[in-house]
Amino acid sequence: MINTVEIEKVGKSFGKKVVLNEIDLTIEEGTIYGFIGPSGAGKTTLVKMIVGMDSPDAGFIQVLGKKMPNLELLQDIGYMAQSDALYTELTGKENLSFFASLYKLNRTETKERIAYTAKLVNLTDDLNKKVSTYSGGMKRRLSLAIALIQNPQILILDEPTVGIDPELRLTIWNELFRLKKEEGKTIIVTTHVMEEAERCDYIAMVRDGRILTRGTPIELKETYHASNFDEVFLQAGRMRQ
Repeated sequence: MINTVEIEKVGKSFGKKVVLNEIDLTIEEGTIYGFIGPSGAGKTTLVKMIVGMDSPDAGFIQVLGKKMPNLELLQDIGYMAQSDALYTELTGKENLSFFASLYKLNRTETKERIAYTAKLVNLTDDLNKKVSTYSGGMKRRLSLAIALIQNPQILILDEPTVGIDPELRLTIWNELFRLKKEEGKTIIVTTHVMEEAERCDYIAMVRDGRILTRGTPIELKETYHASNFDEVFLQAGRMRQ
């Protein structure tokens, strides 16, 4: 398998606070990789560095064989941030059109991608409404559509299902499975919801800027003799103390 992301000895601090400490990780092409852990664990900082929005203080990150940050790779990376970054005075369609214009999409491709992403997140009937009238869940859905607009090779989703109803959450995960299987996309998901870990191919459990443990869902449950990921996380944390 080809490694889409390679992380070696990465460290990051903000002032005197160590946010990430010697992170080593590889993520293979065509997999769903989950960063699981509580708020403040360092997950968002790590994915921002994978995207290229920040640089590590130590170590390095390579994405598609190129050291990050790298502006040339923005076409290949779709990013959904934890906080929605939307133009609220524009409509949903105008937001999608604007972000599509930042990438190498012609008019036909832009129209097709807007239709596809809007349908996926169940916003087709609301595209002509101003985003200022959207609920919090609708804004999250629009942010996900924007992350997918240029058909990226790598999709990085920071807490993507917060505020989204269970039925739509299942639809979104089914589409992530399809994108992985049929299109070979690499998908990175951060979450503090342990049940979502079951849906990932590989998991890294993060706490206090360190990786407590990693592996497939089955491997982790067997290693820690656990029936669920809450138990895995607690036991892994005790062993690292």
